[in-house]
Amino acid sequence: MDQTHAVRRNTGALALGALGVVFGDIGTSPLYTLKEVFGGHHLPLGQDNVLGILSLVFWSLMLVVSLKYVSLMMRADNKGEGGILALLALAQGHAPLESRARQVLMVLGFLGASLFFGDSLITPAISVLSAVEGLEIGTPALHPFIVPLALGILLGLFFIQRQGTATIGRWFGPIMLAWFGVLGLLGMLGILRHPQVLDALLPKYALHFFALHGTASFLILGAVVLAITGAEALYADMGHFGRRPIQTIWFAYVLPALVLNYFG
Repeated sequence: MDQTHAVRRNTGALALGALGVVFGDIGTSPLYTLKEVFGGHHLPLGQDNVLGILSLVFWSLMLVVSLKYVSLMMRADNKGEGGILALLALAQGHAPLESRARQVLMVLGFLGASLFFGDSLITPAISVLSAVEGLEIGTPALHPFIVPLALGILLGLFFIQRQGTATIGRWFGPIMLAWFGVLGLLGMLGILRHPQVLDALLPKYALHFFALHGTASFLILGAVVLAITGAEALYADMGHFGRRPIQTIWFAYVLPALVLNYFG
């Protein structure tokens, strides 16, 4: 009984650490995803469009993150390690030396690594800047300070980051716990005012959106995909926290909070 309690306690501690390290990217997506969908593509606000976009967001979270990464990709670990390079090493182990298949795998590995590095460079700037821009809504006089403040926050974060994953998880775990709690609470309050928005859980609204907008819907889908930025971190950081803590905190806390916030 004591051993079972210790295992659960350890899993909980690792899940809290994962919350602070792994889910920061996808946790900030609600700050800008719907803004880009309806603002960047000049999509008019209407019942069909709102339900269609929310349905696309929900099923993106379910199919890409929950099914692809959390349920399938995290099973393809290389001695407990995840990420594109670990996956490449795992795949190359089944390909003969000097074979064409091995060369193709190497090119795909380099391509995947370059995309990962590109995302790692762009996402922090977008996330922090989008968060700081909220100050301008309350006080327009702060507009000249938005970019310097975002730079200051990024420099501070990178300075702390060198302390290691354990330190980051210990500091930011409780912060992200509160962040996702606030996201879920705010979303729940909105849903209580307009419960009909839950109709978007049905995939037919996503399909109807594609039928309504045709080829333009694929351009809009490029903004919807912002809702799942950072999903690759679940697999890439598996070696730090293990598969079970990441899966547990995703299904039990992060996914419900995100869905509630987007719908609310």
